[in-house]
Amino acid sequence: MCQLKDEDRAMYDPPAFARQNLQPGLLAAEKAAIANERLSFAPASEDGLESDLAEMDRLWASGGSSQEFIEAVWQQRIDAWRKAADQGSPAGQWLFGRCCELGTGVAQNHAEAVTWYRKAAEQGYGHAQGSLGVCYLHGKGVAKDCESAVAWLSKAAEKGSIFSQKLLGDCYYRGKGVLQDYTAAARLYRQAAERGWAPAQHGLGCCYGFGRGVDRDHVEAVAWYRKAAEQGYALAQSELGKCYEYGSGVDQDYVEAVKWYRKAAEQGNASAQNNLGVCYCKGSGVQQDDAQAARWFRHAAEQGLACAQRNLGSCYYGGEGVVQDFAEAVKWYRKAAEQGNVAAQRTLGECFYYGRGVDQDYAEAVRWYRMAAEQGDPFAECKLGRCYAMGRGVSADHAEALKWYLRAAAQGNATAQFNVGLCYAAGQGVPKSLAVAAKWYRKAAEQGVAKAQYRLGVCFEYGTGVPQDVGDAFSWYARAAAQGYPDLSPFGLGRSSSLS
Repeated sequence: MCQLKDEDRAMYDPPAFARQNLQPGLLAAEKAAIANERLSFAPASEDGLESDLAEMDRLWASGGSSQEFIEAVWQQRIDAWRKAADQGSPAGQWLFGRCCELGTGVAQNHAEAVTWYRKAAEQGYGHAQGSLGVCYLHGKGVAKDCESAVAWLSKAAEKGSIFSQKLLGDCYYRGKGVLQDYTAAARLYRQAAERGWAPAQHGLGCCYGFGRGVDRDHVEAVAWYRKAAEQGYALAQSELGKCYEYGSGVDQDYVEAVKWYRKAAEQGNASAQNNLGVCYCKGSGVQQDDAQAARWFRHAAEQGLACAQRNLGSCYYGGEGVVQDFAEAVKWYRKAAEQGNVAAQRTLGECFYYGRGVDQDYAEAVRWYRMAAEQGDPFAECKLGRCYAMGRGVSADHAEALKWYLRAAAQGNATAQFNVGLCYAAGQGVPKSLAVAAKWYRKAAEQGVAKAQYRLGVCFEYGTGVPQDVGDAFSWYARAAAQGYPDLSPFGLGRSSSLS
């Protein structure tokens, strides 16, 4: 059975700063909101386009998109749109601009699309203002300029565009093109969320979940996530799954968590795919199944999610759900490590240190350990200290070894605490002090490190660094012996041992 820690889970920092696509399974409330939006700020057309816009409304209301409409009718209508655009109709300019952006009926040309969007936007046409803002936001057809994006999205948002309200909320949330302002973000998300727009409902849920722009309220977060999730919005389904898994805003319910993770995962949401894999790995809310865990990790890993790549690497490393293959494990660890995943960097260092899936290379091991250690990973800090202590991959340097051991020990790493004790006992990298050594042995021993328990027993038996106490010595030897270290019987107590 694969073993994963919370550090290996996907952590999504919503809301995503990206253009959200319409999700399948829209509720009537959202469909009506989309149709009402177009009617609220698209002026009646004197260019024979009113029926086109009305038909687009009907398609939007059934969960479709302007792209579907344009691809369905362009052969009959593109000439009329181009003529209307040339005659100055903002609706025609926007529709023909969409053709240019999509490459439908004309060669795809984002710069040409921007030209037409701008003509319509400058006439106050809301759709075009929003589309132009998106072009600036993503640098399509125009140099990326978040400040200009905010300016145009603001114009469209003021006209009631729920799409633009959501995207403008993202800008305020991330501080893109405008000073970061969570309060403004929450306000904009709420405007669109109350009209039933799922991406905005998810964004508002995130504000409540993280306490950004509103008082933190997990129950309220769940309420908004649920509204969006029930419309089929994958990001919200994934977040709702987390709420059920951790009992945040709802009673903890692993089965319900799996249900929502699966809904999002089947839509391709990488975070949910990884988290569903973790549920299969642990047997949380579903029957434990390493093969299914590896399957879902792979789906997410192939989308580039670093924690899933690390988890898939662990499956190959341990032969859990897949045939054991150290080289394949290294491949996935490397992908995650190169994205900065701390656990993957540390584990990749282990592969190089022991020569598993790659040629043994202490210098390369040190390189990866250091990357993780510099991000504060206590396991990597301890391993880097070991390399300095043993002169593997770096020149031996006991002071540097102690530095890294102490960093890890301060975070409660038991192995590092024991190693600090050894440094003080031997006077390596620090003045010798048996009393300080005993103090560090105790910290590690109380966490169950058998070697530390044995060393502490020696300290008590011979009164080195602590008052001599045969009873305490017996107790610590017994604990070490119970773990099989070393080959002692509690009745034999210890053996004479130099602490140096």
